[in-house]
Amino acid sequence: MRRSLRPLLITALAAGCGLALSVQAESAPQGRLPGWAVPQSYQLAFRVDPAQADFTGTTVIRVKLTQASDHVWLDGKALKVAKVALTDAAGKTSAARYVDADAQTGVVRVDFGRTVQPGEIALAFDYSAPLNAQLQGLYKVSAQGQPYAMTQMEPISARYAFPGFDEPGFKTPFDISITLPAKDRAFANTAQVSEKPADKGWKTVTFAPTLPLPTYLVAFAVGPWSVREAPDIAPDAYRTKPLPLRGIAAAGEAPRMAHVLGETPSIIHALENYYGFGYPFGKLDLLAAPDFSAGAMENAGLVTFRDWLLLLDKDSPARNVRGSFNVTAHELAHQWTGDTVTLAWWNDIWLNEAFATWMQQKVTMEVHPEYRADLDRVRGAQGAMANDSLVSARAIRQPITGNGDIETAFDGITYQKGAAVIGMFENYVGDKTFQKGMRAYIQAHKFGNATADDLVNAIATAAGKGEPFKHAFDSFLNQTGVPYVQTRLTYKDGKAVLDLAQSRYLPLGSRGDTTRVWGVPVCVRYGTTDGSKVACDMLSAATGSMALPGASKATWVMPNANAAGYYRFSLDQSELTALVREVPKLSDTEQLAYADAIHASFQHGDLDAGRALAALKPLTASKVRQVAVAPLGQVGWIYHHAARTDAQRAKVAAWVKAAYLPRLEALGYVRRAGESEDAALLRSTLAGTLAFDYKLPQVRTALLKQGEAALKHSADGKLDLAAANPDLLGDALGVAVQTQGKPAVDALIAALPGTSDPALRNGILGGLAHAEAPALVEQVRDFALGKSVKVGEMAMLLRSGRNTLAQRNAMWTWFTGHYPQILKRTGSFAGGYLPMLAAGGGCSTAEAERMQTFFKAHENDAAGISRGLAQTGESIELCSALKDKQAM
Repeated sequence: MRRSLRPLLITALAAGCGLALSVQAESAPQGRLPGWAVPQSYQLAFRVDPAQADFTGTTVIRVKLTQASDHVWLDGKALKVAKVALTDAAGKTSAARYVDADAQTGVVRVDFGRTVQPGEIALAFDYSAPLNAQLQGLYKVSAQGQPYAMTQMEPISARYAFPGFDEPGFKTPFDISITLPAKDRAFANTAQVSEKPADKGWKTVTFAPTLPLPTYLVAFAVGPWSVREAPDIAPDAYRTKPLPLRGIAAAGEAPRMAHVLGETPSIIHALENYYGFGYPFGKLDLLAAPDFSAGAMENAGLVTFRDWLLLLDKDSPARNVRGSFNVTAHELAHQWTGDTVTLAWWNDIWLNEAFATWMQQKVTMEVHPEYRADLDRVRGAQGAMANDSLVSARAIRQPITGNGDIETAFDGITYQKGAAVIGMFENYVGDKTFQKGMRAYIQAHKFGNATADDLVNAIATAAGKGEPFKHAFDSFLNQTGVPYVQTRLTYKDGKAVLDLAQSRYLPLGSRGDTTRVWGVPVCVRYGTTDGSKVACDMLSAATGSMALPGASKATWVMPNANAAGYYRFSLDQSELTALVREVPKLSDTEQLAYADAIHASFQHGDLDAGRALAALKPLTASKVRQVAVAPLGQVGWIYHHAARTDAQRAKVAAWVKAAYLPRLEALGYVRRAGESEDAALLRSTLAGTLAFDYKLPQVRTALLKQGEAALKHSADGKLDLAAANPDLLGDALGVAVQTQGKPAVDALIAALPGTSDPALRNGILGGLAHAEAPALVEQVRDFALGKSVKVGEMAMLLRSGRNTLAQRNAMWTWFTGHYPQILKRTGSFAGGYLPMLAAGGGCSTAEAERMQTFFKAHENDAAGISRGLAQTGESIELCSALKDKQAM
C-alpha cells in the first residue's frame, strides 16, 4: 500500500527539522528490505540497569549504498530515537530523520535530507526504549527478587533492542559494549576484552568483535549472574585451541550446572567430527534464563535456555535430565547450521531448525544410545504428520508474505518434518555420502548465507545424483502434506511384486484434494523363507511397482522399513492381518510406524474403534517404552470421543488397565536404586495417564499419598515438596488438588512465589493445572495472569482441562473475558498459538464457528493469528467429522 507523503511532511515541519524529503513517497517494504542498502558492521553501546524500566543505546551502522538515495529502510520497534547522524563516504556529517513508517511491523525509514551517492555511509542513532515485558528483544526478568536483563532476538525482535537491518541475510561483525551498574555482570556473544569505570556506581564492559552474524543471533545479558567455570574443551583435529566453557545462571544457581557442563564437550567433539569443521566462535557460555519464550536459543557463543534444562541435580526429574542433553545438542548443532551457515531468508528456516533437530538425534545416538533418539525421530515425524494432514498446513519452504509467516514458521513442520525428510534422503543416498555433502555445504558457505538449493545441490553432487533426485527432495520441501502409499501384493510369473500408488493423506472430513505426487524413496521390509529383506525404490509417479526378490509365497509386508520414510501407508485387510502376526518381530522403529499406520487408517475411516484397539494391542507388550506407550494417544481419543456411554468407556478403560496397570505396579511409585531413566519416564507416563484420563483408584491412592506428604510444611515453613518422587511431583499434587480442593490450590498458589527451583515450580504448576472444580479452575487461570507466574509458565496453567464440552465452554468463556490481559502478556511472540489456547481440543462445528467469529475480529492483534485460526479451526472440524463416523 502506498503511504501518503502529506502526514510525513506535516510531521517533519511540525518538528522543525528543516529536512527536504523526497518528492516521491515510497511505500514501506512489506517483506524483505531493499537490497541496495547493505550493512557492513555495527557498533552497539547500551546503558542497562535491570532495576529500571528503560535502557538507552547508541548504534552505529556502516552501510554500503549501491545506488544513490535520499533514504534507507531498516527496522526498529518501540524505540524513542532522539538523534540520527549521517556520515557520507566523503566524511561529511549531517542530521537525518528517523520515521516510524510501519509501527506494527517495525519498519522505519531514515531520511537523509539530501541525495547521497553510492558508497559506504555511517548512520549513528541515539535512542531509549523500554525493557520488554513480553520476553522479546532486550527484556526484563526477575529471580528471587533480583532483576535481570537479557535478550531474545529471534526471529524478528532485535528491532526492539536496536535499530538495524533485522533480516538473516544481512550478516556483519558486531562490536558490543555495555555500561551497567558496577555490582552487576555482563555477558555477550564474545569474550570480554575490557572493563572500565564509568560514572559513579557504573562500569563499561567491552567485548571482542564477533564473526559475521545476523541480528537475530546477537545476545547479551546483564544482572547479578553467578558463573561456574568448567574445564576448557580440549583441541582436536579440527580446532587447534582449547575452547573456554562456562555456565551462567541467576545468583547462587550456577553450581547446579555441573551436569550439563560435563556433557557439553562430548557434544562439541561429535559435531566437529561430523562436519570436519571446528567450533569457530572462540568461547562457549550456556546461560540458564529465569524466564524465556522459547526452549532455548542458539546465540553464537552465548546459548540461552529455560532454566530447568540446565539447573540439575540428583533429584531432578528424568525428563529434565534427558531433555537437557537433547536440547543442548540441538542448540550446539546450530553453531554449524544456523550460526556458521545462516539461512538467506525466513522461508528457509528449515536449514537451521530441521538440520539441528536431525543432527541432535545423530549426536544423541552416538553419545547416549540408551536415549533412543532413533525412536524420537520417528515419533517426531509422526507428530508432524498430524499437522501436515491439514489442508492449512505450512510447507517446509513456506513463502513469506508477512511477519505472521515468520513467527509461525517455528513449528513441527520445520523441525520434525524437516528432520524426517533429511533423514529419509540420507537413508536413500547413504550416511557417508550425505556427510560428504554436508561437509562441502558448510565449507562453501561458512560465515555466509545459503538457500535450500545450495544444500540440495551439495547432497546431489556428493551422491552423483542429477535432476530427478533434486526434484524428489524439492517435492517434500515445497509441497504441503503427507504422502499416502497404498500397497497391493501380487504374484507375477511366480515372483512377488508390490504394486504401489501414492496420493495425499487426508483424514475423514477433510475438504482437500488427494491428488498429489512426490518423489518418495520407498523402502519395504518383507518376509522371506529365512527371515526378511529390504527393497527400496524411488516412487516418482502416481503409481509404480517393486519386485520383492526371495519373498516367501505367504509373505508379509512392512511398507516403511526402519520407519525411514516420511510417508504413511495403508494395507488391505489380508496384508494387515499378515503384518499383525509379525509385529513382535519388527524393529522398534517399524513398530512405531505400524502404530501410526493404524492411527492413520482409523482417522481415514478405514478401521473402526474395535479393530483399531485389537491391532494396537500387541504393541503394549513391548519392553521398549516408546513402543509400549505408542497406542495411548489413539486409545485416549477413542475413550473421550468414540465411546458415548458409560459401558463403552468402561470397556476402553478395562483395555487400558489390563495393558498398563501391571507395568506400573511392577515399577512402583518411588525411585529405585540403579533404575534407568527409561523406567522413570515410563512410570511418569503411566501414572499420569491412569490417574487422570482413566481415574484408576489404586493409582490415584498411591499418588495422593505422595501429594498429601508434599503439601505438609517442613521445618522452614515451606511445603515439603521433596516428599514426593520428583518424577511424579506434578501428578501427585494434581491428585491432591482434585481430592482436597481449595485448601490444596491455595497452598500451591501461596508457595509458588517463594519457590525458585525450576523443577519444583514446574511441579507446583503441574499440580494446579489438574484442578477440576469450575471455581478452582477459574482461580488457577486468573492466577496465571499475575506476576507470580512467569510469562513462559503461563501455558502450563491454561492448556489443560479440555476433555469435555463443559470444560471447553468454561475455558472459552474465561479466555474471551480475559483476552486483553492474555494478549498483553504474550501477544508479541505467541499470536499463532492464541486460537489453539482458546479453543484447542474442540470437537464440534459450534466450537469452530465461535472461534472463527471471535478471532476474525481480532486477526490483526498479533502476528500469526491467521494461521493459528485456520489450523485450529480445521482440526476442530476434522475431530467433529471423525467423532460422527467412529462412534463405538
